[in-house]
Amino acid sequence: MIIVLSALFTSFFLYAQHMFDYPVFSTDDGPRAVYKAEEKDLEVALTFNISWGDERAVPILDELKKQKINQATFFLSASWAERHPDVVERIKKEGHEIGTMGYDYNSYTSMEPNEIRQDLAKSQKVFTSLGIKEVKLLRPPNGHFNKDILKLANKMGYTIIHWSIDSKDWTNPGVKEIVSNTTKPLHGGDIVLLHASDSAQQTAEALPYIQHSLQSKKISNVTVSTLISNTKSDIQDVK
Repeated sequence: MIIVLSALFTSFFLYAQHMFDYPVFSTDDGPRAVYKAEEKDLEVALTFNISWGDERAVPILDELKKQKINQATFFLSASWAERHPDVVERIKKEGHEIGTMGYDYNSYTSMEPNEIRQDLAKSQKVFTSLGIKEVKLLRPPNGHFNKDILKLANKMGYTIIHWSIDSKDWTNPGVKEIVSNTTKPLHGGDIVLLHASDSAQQTAEALPYIQHSLQSKKISNVTVSTLISNTKSDIQDVK
């Protein structure tokens, strides 16, 4: 009995920990973090995080162009963008959208509010210097935030964007697994998490198969801004 009760308690603890750490939520009368849009239109948003590295971003851009996948959304840490202005210019020139992950890619949940403000202000200054004046989409580093961060971001004019599908491409599980993680659960309105940092060594190779699946399902890729504009976006409450 003691063993059973101990196992139940452990299971409950892990479940509760997961629920309280779940980073997408809103208050009834407060700002929202978006992880999915309405399913009524056959549109999804492929999003790519870049926080470090010099090798993977360009091959992924090459493959996106080859597969005629435009209007992807790239969430960039501004420190990376500052070091790769030519790649940022290409992302913009080829019709993709740019969002921010702050400047230093340090977890906001371990920072004081004023430190977060400074990080976001520094991020915006970099993007402005690169000719990107309106950066309104924020994906907090590691996808972690809380209600205070949500409210702070909202006051600064940002919409926090999470995701409804995680490709897990950064773990390099194999091209087949990345494609399966991305396309099997895919429906209209989904926001897909992919990476273009150097840790994602198999993402470019997976893109042709992802595009084939989108085409077979007659699903179009659009920017996050397009996906969530004039639609009812889904949120997740944490109690």
